[in-house]
Amino acid sequence: SMIDSSPMDSRGGHDIKAEAGIGLGSNLGDRLANLRTARERLEALPGVRLLGKSSVYETEPVGVPEAYASLDFLNAVAVFEVSIPLEDWSDAVHGIEDALLRRRSGVRNAPRTIDLDLLYFGDAVADKPHLHLPHPQSVSRRFVCQPLADLRPGLVLPGETRTIADILAALPREPKVARLAPPSAW
Repeated sequence: SMIDSSPMDSRGGHDIKAEAGIGLGSNLGDRLANLRTARERLEALPGVRLLGKSSVYETEPVGVPEAYASLDFLNAVAVFEVSIPLEDWSDAVHGIEDALLRRRSGVRNAPRTIDLDLLYFGDAVADKPHLHLPHPQSVSRRFVCQPLADLRPGLVLPGETRTIADILAALPREPKVARLAPPSAW
C-alpha cells in the first residue's frame, strides 16, 4: 500500500489550512489598544498564524443610533492562516470578542470595545444564524474593503466576480474612511 506522508489531524483527515480574513472595529475606550489586544489574542490561538495586517482607518459610524453618531470607529483587517476547522475558528473569534467585554446590549450598533467579523475563510460558504460566509455586508462597506484591499486587492470572494480592489473603486466615498495609522501601529 502507498504510504501517505501528509500530516494528519486529530480526526484522521488531512491538514486543513485556510486563509481567513477578520475585520476588526472599535469605537469605545482606547480603540487602537482594543484592536491590538484582539489581534494578539487571535494570533495566540493554536493553529493560527498572522499573515498580514492592514493600516488602521478611522471611519464614520454607519447606521448607529443618533446618540452615538459622534463616536468614530477605528477599523482594520487582519489575515491569518488557520489550521483549525471553520466552526472552531468561529467559536474562538466570538470567544475573544466576549472576553474583551463587548457588551451585547441588545441595542443594534451600540458602541463597542471590539467587533470582530469573519470576512472569509478560504472558499467556504456558510449561511447559518451564527455564521454567514463570506460576510454578507463586507462588499458594500468601505471600512471593510479599504483595509482588506491593503492586503488582498486581488482577492475574489466566493460568490463574487470582482476583486476587492474593483469593488472598492466602485463604492461611494461617504461615509468617510480615513487612514489613521500604519500596520505597525497595532
